[in-house]
Amino acid sequence: MPLHIGIVGCSAEGAALCFRTICAEGAARLGGHAHPEVSLHTPSLADYIRCLDAGDRQGVADLMLASARKLAAAGADFLVCPDNTIHQAWDLVAPRSPLPWLHIAQVVAQAAGQRGLRRVGVLGTAWLVRSEVYPQALGARGIEAVRPSDADRALVDRIIMDELVPGTVRPASTAQLVGVIARLRATGCDAVALACTELPLALHDGNAPLPLLDSTRLLARAALDRSLGARTTP
Repeated sequence: MPLHIGIVGCSAEGAALCFRTICAEGAARLGGHAHPEVSLHTPSLADYIRCLDAGDRQGVADLMLASARKLAAAGADFLVCPDNTIHQAWDLVAPRSPLPWLHIAQVVAQAAGQRGLRRVGVLGTAWLVRSEVYPQALGARGIEAVRPSDADRALVDRIIMDELVPGTVRPASTAQLVGVIARLRATGCDAVALACTELPLALHDGNAPLPLLDSTRLLARAALDRSLGARTTP
């Protein structure tokens, strides 16, 4: 039997895209309408934002662990979190978790290594881009993580938090995101990590000037691999 996947949610659109990908691609792999059992829990996003604004990593970890315990009680076998930003509390979560996790940035870094990438731009919230989540995960595989300029960080953060998190996709904002990627390409990047699980709402390989590492779908596929017994995930 496939393992039961627990999703530790944070923001709704990213969690929903991860859930939908697991179900849709699970059916493609298992046939018919089949997919692994999936449970999702998330507290109020406002609770996470208060902790992030205060720099309270322990508070972030406590919220993640509260979800982890509820998902363990629901029967989940392992956990994924389709939110890059809150992985900055990972070191406070892993030792206390009741279940094993797949780490989203490590999944992305593995995909980058498999593609032979060497210099990857990182797009995400201001909290995420300031953190060492992606520099550490990519660096462990010999890949350089490149942060956008301060102005581009602020632009991307505004689009994410004010538009994509509430589920709004504006063509003008998508064009601005494409411009950020073009500027990363000019610095020598050979790909961009969509290190915010809402960014795939606006960006895809058809409109981006660099290859994309879609953290949301990569995590969902890694969860499917783990659930179905494949040995391709970290």
